[in-house]
Amino acid sequence: MRTDDSLEEGPDLRHHGDAEVRDDGAELVDLAVNVRADTPPAWLRERIAGSLGGLAAYPDGRAARAAVAARHGLPVDRVLLTAGAAEAFVLLARALKVRRPVVVHPQFTEPEAALRDAGHTVDRVLLRAADGFRLDPASVPQDADLVVIGNPTNPTSVLHPAALIAGLARPGRTLVVDEAFMDAVPGEREALAGRTDVPGLVVLRSLTKTWGLAGLRIGYVLSSPETVTALERAQPLWPVSTPALAAAEACVDPRALAEAAHAARRVAGDRAHLVAGLAGLASAGVQVVGPAEGPFVLVRMPEAGAVRRRLRELGFAVRRGDTFPGLGEEWVRLAVRDRATVNAFLAALGRALTG
Repeated sequence: MRTDDSLEEGPDLRHHGDAEVRDDGAELVDLAVNVRADTPPAWLRERIAGSLGGLAAYPDGRAARAAVAARHGLPVDRVLLTAGAAEAFVLLARALKVRRPVVVHPQFTEPEAALRDAGHTVDRVLLRAADGFRLDPASVPQDADLVVIGNPTNPTSVLHPAALIAGLARPGRTLVVDEAFMDAVPGEREALAGRTDVPGLVVLRSLTKTWGLAGLRIGYVLSSPETVTALERAQPLWPVSTPALAAAEACVDPRALAEAAHAARRVAGDRAHLVAGLAGLASAGVQVVGPAEGPFVLVRMPEAGAVRRRLRELGFAVRRGDTFPGLGEEWVRLAVRDRATVNAFLAALGRALTG
């Protein structure tokens, strides 16, 4: 684990999994994007479609904001709806006055990209494969006044203990926890969403991953009323569309929460099947970071770049790992899919590994 200040050259922070399945990749079986397959469900599409009759009016987010607040047992003034979690990173970078922001990597790269775009110099804490990409709190500089960490972390699939993350809080520090994939963890164990006892805590949630709404852009921020107000002032007018607001309200009602909990258990079983299959390829040099807790796994394999290209020829797209700070060309991220898809993928991977 180390802090990295040399950021002039490095990975492409703007590369994301969707790049693997655009253009000539559109027909590939997608294990590159971490959006749950076969979503959004029909009932959610109907709720969104039902909102279209109100498009002549400006969006009114009050009902959706109240629904999100109730879902987490918080007052409304602790909730801010955003156009996806990615917008929240931009708001944080622009609205907060910070001197030394630190991003814990490997993780989703948009937080650092947004901070750099806003003119900040960003320090990196790089977690190591030898440590299982686990965080040692002592590696975070004491004078960091903004710390960003994912939980469970994309792309490592590591789920950090909530107490360990909460222990990073300090007077005068903003602690940003990206929980975009927490609803894919059975029981949402280790979640900090809803906590009001951690000073400076900002929790980000996304509704695009579990519900297949990446094209609609909806997420939210949970924080102190003061931080929510500061971020809201940095937003443009009506930042969340009427269909996205309808989706937000629908996705946090009891029926939806029960469905998400069921999906999380199913994903856990499918992930175990994928990991077991990958373990069967250990003799070919395949190593899986574990225990994986998100709807994706991080895998190291020899000549991963060549393997990725062979997989594309065989009809499968996976996420390259070398655009994540702290990883290199030998890494790939695999989204968890149903067992039939996983079985077909594992057969293709076996062929790709042998050239």
